[in-house]
This record gives sequence, C-alpha cells and structure tokens, in this order.
Amino acid sequence: MIAKLTGILNEADGDGIVVDVGGVGYLVYASARTLRTLPGAGVQVSLFIDTHVREDHIHLFGFADVGERAWFRLLLTVQGVGAKAALAVLSVLEPDALAQAIAAADAPAITQAQGVGAKLAGRVVSELKDKAGKLVLGGVAVKGGGVADGVAADAVSALVNLNYRRDEAFGAIVRAQRDLGAEAPVAALIQAGLKELAS
Repeated sequence: MIAKLTGILNEADGDGIVVDVGGVGYLVYASARTLRTLPGAGVQVSLFIDTHVREDHIHLFGFADVGERAWFRLLLTVQGVGAKAALAVLSVLEPDALAQAIAAADAPAITQAQGVGAKLAGRVVSELKDKAGKLVLGGVAVKGGGVADGVAADAVSALVNLNYRRDEAFGAIVRAQRDLGAEAPVAALIQAGLKELAS
C-alpha cells in the first residue's frame, strides 16, 4: 500500500500528474486544489497517497496534506460518491469550507462540484453530519454538532435559549459568520441568525 510519494514532477495532464520516483513514473490523480499547489515540471514534490486496488487496475490519488486525504476517504463512505466525485467536491471546496457546508446543511455549496447533483449533495450532508466527528470551522471547534467556544458559540447559545434547535441555530450562525466575516460581534451574528431562521 502506497501512503506517500516523493519524487520529481514529470508532467501534469488534466486531473493527473506523473511523479518520477527512482526512474518509475507513477500516475497520480488529484483535486484541482492539490494541483494548484504543485510546482512546475522537474521539481521535487511530495504527496500523501490513497491507493485504490481493483481487479483490473491500481489508482493512486494524491493530496497536498493529510487533511484533504482524510476528507477524500470520508467522502467515499457516502453511498453514490466515487473517487471522481470526491475529487470534484474537494476541487471546489477546501476541507474547512466542506466542513462548514456539512455543518450548516448547505447542500447547494456541494452541488458546485462537477457531476454532483442536489440529491447526491443532500446525501453527503446527511451522511457526513454524524460521521465527520470533530471538525474545525474557521477557528470554531465543533464536536457532535455543537460549537465548543468563541463568539459563534455564544450566538448559538443565545438562539438555543430562544427555543431554536441546536442544529438549526448552529447552521444559521455558520452561514451568518460566513456572510459577515470571522470578526463579526456576537450581537450581529444573533441578529443575522434570527433573520436566517425566519426566512
């Protein structure tokens, strides 16, 4: 099982690259995000690898960091998501943005990925909401659907005290924080969250 490759970037072709390791060229498929981080041909690269062995082929999927590889593996646990769809999702949403989309039940954000329709995006959100475990969303740690600390946590708590369900409140505050910015004060988040929940 290949878990990491370090070698010379030989060529890039579409969604794949060839990495020369000791004279052997390995074809590695990658997300657009990872491809953007790579240097030009002839330069050494190091990629974290997820190896897929099938009866008729062996495919290598490469990632710039272990976080992206972990999300790739998690996406593959969703019924109907194959390697191509998982790479497409990671090409349009970085891991933090994907975590936010799942926590906020924002399926339309996931449909930006090529070949991912509303039904599949909805399945990604519903199946990964519980599987994702501990996520980090813009500096706000989330565990089991609740916010651990920070201004966003105070805003969620305020909405819960107004008799909104915790998951509804959390989704509204994540969307409000995305719109207003990470430095938004708690009062502004609460107000934006209430508008979000009222719509």
